[in-house]
Amino acid sequence: MRATVTAATAAVALALTGCAGAGAVGGGDGETIVVAIVSNPQMQDAISLQDEFRAAHPGVDVRFVSLPENEARAKITASVATGGGEFDVVMISNYETPMWAENGWIENLQPYIERTEGYDAEDFVPSVREALSHEGDMYSVPFYGESSFLAYRTDLFEQAGLEMPANPTWDDVRELAAELHAPEEDFSGICLRGLAGWGEVMAPMSTAINTFGGGWFDEDWNATLDSPESREAIETYIDTLRTFGQPGAATSGFGDCLTRFAQGQSAMWYDATSMVSSVEDPASSTVAGKVGYAPAPVAETDTAGWLYSWSLAIPSTSEHKDAAWDFVSWMTDKEYMKLVGEEIGWERVPPGSRLSTYELPEYAEVSEAYADATLESMNGATQESAMTHEVPYPGIQFVGIPEFQDLGTRVGQQMSAAVAGQITVDEAIAQSQRYAETVAETYQAEEGR
Repeated sequence: MRATVTAATAAVALALTGCAGAGAVGGGDGETIVVAIVSNPQMQDAISLQDEFRAAHPGVDVRFVSLPENEARAKITASVATGGGEFDVVMISNYETPMWAENGWIENLQPYIERTEGYDAEDFVPSVREALSHEGDMYSVPFYGESSFLAYRTDLFEQAGLEMPANPTWDDVRELAAELHAPEEDFSGICLRGLAGWGEVMAPMSTAINTFGGGWFDEDWNATLDSPESREAIETYIDTLRTFGQPGAATSGFGDCLTRFAQGQSAMWYDATSMVSSVEDPASSTVAGKVGYAPAPVAETDTAGWLYSWSLAIPSTSEHKDAAWDFVSWMTDKEYMKLVGEEIGWERVPPGSRLSTYELPEYAEVSEAYADATLESMNGATQESAMTHEVPYPGIQFVGIPEFQDLGTRVGQQMSAAVAGQITVDEAIAQSQRYAETVAETYQAEEGR
């Protein structure tokens, strides 16, 4: 893999001084580490529990830089890729981890893991552990892991005499959404991401492209976003969202859909399995206990889920690596899962990272409706089952190449504009294909095609 830093990444580095943080936790004369995280409910829970970390590590103060997903990706990437040294711990994923490990941008965590008594890396969900490893060693460790599935309101389905198929197709989803869509009551048949970003609209849309038989590139690095299969998937996704989706869909990301679904304003929601920590929390969700979970919608494949993990890594530029590991290991340990359950609520425990989490009696009880669905989705999230043809890159809902941050962002902007009606779907596909062809030319040239 080439150690490519795109022009867009370098440009973003100029904005790093604008980071807005959540402030320091602790105080006094201890060693201070700066932790860059994505703003989501699970990470806010971690911030709220920092007195517990401080008690165990009185010599370490933690300053959080908490940012929305798109902004966090850009700033973390720019800092790490350019050796900026602003952060001691960064929240990244299985997209970045293997490439950044190969580039030498993040620390090999295996030595830290092996000397930390009771940490037990073998307890991580195997597919996640493998995805966060490079040449057999872990370079980031999972805070939570996820695939994707279809959440639906069991109470409303029962009232309407509807039944969710065991393995729903996109046609099934559209028919069910049409039955329950009630825009005059500010109620949508389904909620789907439309917000621009490779980790926003392009995450679920890419799984649709895969299951319809399309893709970003074929085995010979030919761009295929305008293939008949990709086109059908894109048209289906956008039309479903525009016809049966939520108001303001073009600006709806994961967080927006979470709020809408949890407040009872949508009948279905296709998205990350990690949604359960909030959807099933009765303190913040009006639909807790009223939701069923079905596999990701399919077309031509057996499965369509993705595999993703928000994980913690230590940049090689950190001058506080031991203190950084103290924090990373605390937040990804078995005991942290129990701490969240006991202090905040068992529904809030980060899902999909440790197998032992699902063996805790309290968590097993609250997760009965979704535990099996989560693990089955994660175990079944492979290219072999979620795609119809081989591809020359790792990843399911992303393309595991350095250029994808820029490419996925640009394509996501086109798709979001089509959702908003600013351009046609044909225009969005044509421009996206041109972007993909530019990237493809580089790889074809490397392979002598």
